[in-house]
Amino acid sequence: MGIHPKIGITGLPRSGKSAVMEKVLEMLTEERSQEIKLRGNPSGKPIIAGLRTEPIIESGERLGYKVIDIISGEEGVIAHKEFDSRLRVLGYGLDLEALERVAIPAIEYAKNESEVLVIDEIGKFTVESEKFVNCVRGALEIDKPTLLTLHKKSRHPLLQDIRRRDDGRILEVTPVNRALLPYKIHKLMRETY
Repeated sequence: MGIHPKIGITGLPRSGKSAVMEKVLEMLTEERSQEIKLRGNPSGKPIIAGLRTEPIIESGERLGYKVIDIISGEEGVIAHKEFDSRLRVLGYGLDLEALERVAIPAIEYAKNESEVLVIDEIGKFTVESEKFVNCVRGALEIDKPTLLTLHKKSRHPLLQDIRRRDDGRILEVTPVNRALLPYKIHKLMRETY
């Protein structure tokens, strides 16, 4: 097991997992930018790479979700209420090809090229893709600070494995700790890198 923490942020839907993640990424980026200004960036590597997930909201209603490659900005709609897909989860039709097209290159790139690996989110939709699951498993074998958001209720073996890891820390977002959690996570990550 590596020395770098694999930090999983979990919480109920709409608990603010993504907001906590965004804040941590902002803090890491800001801090490294300051360091790079002072000392340069000898490795030339991006600080953060990987995958973000965003809801697609129209007139206040969640219609679906898209994944975004943090570095290239490439997007794919992975779940939508209107998708006519045989594969449906929680009332959304899934497009696993879109997920694999965006997510897998984003994670592979982050494994090799970035200082911090980000995978947002491992949950009900994404675990339907075996290729995605295998890609995440491969990424977890790399000793690199890793930030994940995890679906709280999922019993998928991948999430069970992440929760059991010796180098894993799973932190739950609650209304009480939401404001301070990013600072705690940032500190955990800073201790090793």
